[in-house]
Amino acid sequence: MASKVYFTDMRTKDGDSLLKKTERILRGSELMDIDMEKKFVAIKIHFGEFGNLAYPKPQYVHVLSDIIKEKGGIPFATDCNTLYVGMRKNAVEHLQCAELNGFNSVTTGCQTIIGDGLKGSDDTEIPVQNGVYTETAKIGRAIADADIIITINHFKGHEITGFGGAMKNLGMGCASRRGKMELHTSGKPAINEDLCKGCGKCAPVCAQEALSMNGKKMVLDESKCVGCGRCIAMCPFDAIFSMYDEKMDIVNCKIVEYTKAIIEGKPNFHITLMMDVSPLCDCHDNNDIPIIPNVGILASSDPVAIDRACIDLAHQQTVIPGSVLDKECGGKMPEDMFAVTNKGTHYQSHFEHAKRIGLGDGSYELVRLQ
Repeated sequence: MASKVYFTDMRTKDGDSLLKKTERILRGSELMDIDMEKKFVAIKIHFGEFGNLAYPKPQYVHVLSDIIKEKGGIPFATDCNTLYVGMRKNAVEHLQCAELNGFNSVTTGCQTIIGDGLKGSDDTEIPVQNGVYTETAKIGRAIADADIIITINHFKGHEITGFGGAMKNLGMGCASRRGKMELHTSGKPAINEDLCKGCGKCAPVCAQEALSMNGKKMVLDESKCVGCGRCIAMCPFDAIFSMYDEKMDIVNCKIVEYTKAIIEGKPNFHITLMMDVSPLCDCHDNNDIPIIPNVGILASSDPVAIDRACIDLAHQQTVIPGSVLDKECGGKMPEDMFAVTNKGTHYQSHFEHAKRIGLGDGSYELVRLQ
């Protein structure tokens, strides 16, 4: 049976607003059927890297958290730390970044919790049913402990996955730092000797005793290393890094498997904002002009269906003049706008693998609301 995907456009008038339209679409959806009484509800959102202005605004979280509290739930906004160097690689700087981007208990109506703890190492392993590439998903503990998961997603392009939507916000965004390493690489971490200060903070977390000092620098014994990635989270100087060597299609498949593990047997719901559709991920500290016009707000209980609907709606739009997409395709919408915007990407592998492992086939019924 096709999943319902609720949709409202971006048009407003005096006395109405996008926030009011968001509330109407949520109240008209299956979100209202979820029992939230005394339940912890994780609102998974990307707080945006500082300098990027395309991320979802905190007021959308407030609309959702008000409904959750009305239904007796206990909401919290959350994201996990990043694997790359930036302002969101540990909880302290991550929270500072969130506040700089406007996320606080006043603007969102709820508290903010970094899902995988101070250094990105507080996680739990969840079995992946029917997994092909991963046996367990390494998920931030606060998110895994939540009773209900609701995502607020910014639809956009992405340099590895082709696009970012509900599945990426779940599968990649809920992964701890070692989980993100597993998603990005099939190998083991490496050490940049120029950045290593020889502080030794990484060695105690290595269960395989693969790290040792060689003079004033740490060295990695690859024959002992199992690639868990915990040392990456412990290095305060970003000297230990992932090689990012996994093929793009396999990254997509792993994201799908992580998504399945996170929501398996747990109430979940998804809200996607198709606005400021930037060519790259919100993890960048900048955002280029959008590649298509603002489209609308979507909501569904099916992450595969809502992503599929976003893909279809995106390809129905015009190309914004002067954008990266326009420069590549000469103003005419191509068959695969994401492969043109970010060459080498193959977004279709998300849906192929989701169907293969039983997450969903992406079929949907678009329900248009005012």
